[in-house]
Amino acid sequence: MDALTLYVIRHAEKPGEDFPGPGFMVDGVEDKESLVLRGWQRAGAWASLFGTHFGGSDYAKPDAIYAATPGGELDPNQGPSRRPAETILPLADRRKLTANEGFGKGNEKGLMDEVLGLSGVVLICWEHKAIISDIIPRIPVSKGTPPKKWNGSRFDVVLRFDRAEDDDKFSFKELFPKLLSGDSDKPLDS
Repeated sequence: MDALTLYVIRHAEKPGEDFPGPGFMVDGVEDKESLVLRGWQRAGAWASLFGTHFGGSDYAKPDAIYAATPGGELDPNQGPSRRPAETILPLADRRKLTANEGFGKGNEKGLMDEVLGLSGVVLICWEHKAIISDIIPRIPVSKGTPPKKWNGSRFDVVLRFDRAEDDDKFSFKELFPKLLSGDSDKPLDS
């Protein structure tokens, strides 16, 4: 198999009790399926971390980016969530990549079948519950222990999986870039 570095991040902050204020689309239209202001700040921070050499060797520039299929442009406030696509929009723009949004929530098997056949550096942005239940279990890991739960208030973690050339399994490590105030360096399972 080809070498592959796979990053998995959760979409950025959403409307709720932890982050007051409405969600809004990139054009400023209020939308409960979109990011709140802090989420848009995080999206910009991810673009700096993964789109430059700011993060050093732990955070390589992606060759491909995947996000869950967003909701329709004409119907704000109707699912599915636009948050994964909005989270990676600044990074895709910075890297001059077209984000692959061809897999919707519920089609994690199809997503991972495609991604695990790739080489280079790939970033996936998805919903945290599906990351734990449907994405991580599809990644064969021989070194390190991926989390088995994801606290709903955590938006600040990067899961990194590395597969060496001619290997069929990945090594895993959890990263804590601490990009915004209040970000934690505690593992998801703690």
